[in-house]
Amino acid sequence: MFEYFEDNYTWNMAVNLALGMGGSIGDIDDASRALRPLAKQRDDAAAEKFFENWTALGAKLKRQASADETRGRLLSAGAKYRRAFIAFIQAERMQRPDFAPRQQAYREALDCFARFLTLTRQNCRRVDVPYLNTSLPALLVTPRNAGGDVPCMVHFDGLDVTKEIIYLVGVPGMLAERGIATLVVDNPGVGESLRMRGLHNGPDAEIPAEAAIDFLQSTPGIDRNRIGIMALSLGGYHAPRIAAFEPRVKCAVAWGANYDWGETQRRRYESKDQRLPVPHYWDHVGWVFGKSSVEEVVAVSEKLTLKGILHQIKCPILCIHGENDRQISLSQAKQLIAECTSSPKAELHVQTLADGGAEHCGVDNVAPTREFICDWIAEVLGGNPAGKN
Repeated sequence: MFEYFEDNYTWNMAVNLALGMGGSIGDIDDASRALRPLAKQRDDAAAEKFFENWTALGAKLKRQASADETRGRLLSAGAKYRRAFIAFIQAERMQRPDFAPRQQAYREALDCFARFLTLTRQNCRRVDVPYLNTSLPALLVTPRNAGGDVPCMVHFDGLDVTKEIIYLVGVPGMLAERGIATLVVDNPGVGESLRMRGLHNGPDAEIPAEAAIDFLQSTPGIDRNRIGIMALSLGGYHAPRIAAFEPRVKCAVAWGANYDWGETQRRRYESKDQRLPVPHYWDHVGWVFGKSSVEEVVAVSEKLTLKGILHQIKCPILCIHGENDRQISLSQAKQLIAECTSSPKAELHVQTLADGGAEHCGVDNVAPTREFICDWIAEVLGGNPAGKN
């Protein structure tokens, strides 16, 4: 993994994710060079300085984009809005939940992303999925000139990413090239569903998934009988859980295993592990699940286990996992696939250090992971790995 900061796994994950979304290494260096001496502090002051520098980068890029827009240079403006979004969202997600300035940064991120979609004419539209007495914000990406109903993957987030991040990482676009649509959903506990609608995560992932599938089955252009589920990181629990309890799912992808999240949380808490996805980790997880103490977080985490349910999966399932994943052990991926005894195609694919993409969810080199996932889905769900005709 590209380690820009010395001995700060969390900040390095943020840099790698920014690059995976299409961020510029020059932008990142401009915003981060002065932060390098602070990387080992891991305190509020360091995190807030990270926020200050990265939001300043976002504001600069947004000003430049606006100037391009005024001159009619719409594609260049859109490209800058994309980079501004990356700066704002990475600054925002690295702060404690009660850090008030993050609210404005999140609004700026959403605004920049929307402008990027419009100005660069992305084949992506915002939709709202009816859910309980509210809705789940989502992005729908469909193949151009499909000429008929197409298969579709429901893509849930992980613990701390958002639908916009997932879109920019590139799986929805790559699936569209293979003739497959994607509904990227801010499921409860992440993105807008958490920040703007107060919806919290929980073990029963099949409930929001049912809402997403209901939505797709009434959406013109989607083949109601070819809908799959995928999710990354913590979603490595959600996607197999959904496949076990939702018979309409025709394939499932766990982008990084999470067989027993309770065991992972116990280990992190007892060992004071620093290899965490975001700073203020326990505050963040409490926010995601609507809990006020570490003890409550650990208690709810015990319920996020796939033990005893994986034999219920009757569809093909892929688990793709990095050999050098420093957050979730490869043994969890092996256990996950070993227990999918009723699946007609239960496959574990390990991204090795030699091949690249060997860190958590392939964040160190997303391309090989993204390509394998999209080809597998196309082969299983009825797309075209060679590309749409």
